[in-house]
Amino acid sequence: MPSTVDNLILDLLEWLRPGPLPYVDVLDAWRTSCPRLPVWEEANERGYLEHRFTAGQGHVVALSTLGLDVVRLHRTISRSNDR
Repeated sequence: MPSTVDNLILDLLEWLRPGPLPYVDVLDAWRTSCPRLPVWEEANERGYLEHRFTAGQGHVVALSTLGLDVVRLHRTISRSNDR
């Protein structure tokens, strides 16, 4: 059974799926000081996020290849469970 943190990480990944967002916006929305919900920290530690500098946007956060794979896998599992 997935933990609360796993579910929230998946929410973060789905939120980032459409494309890179400014680092400041992502951190503002997802960083927490709650030690029981380290969503931002766990997603980074697991390699699901990619940080890069983009001309015109500055420091952005996007899904890594692994993060995109996690979203795709979850969507496949969700669709098969809905049937």
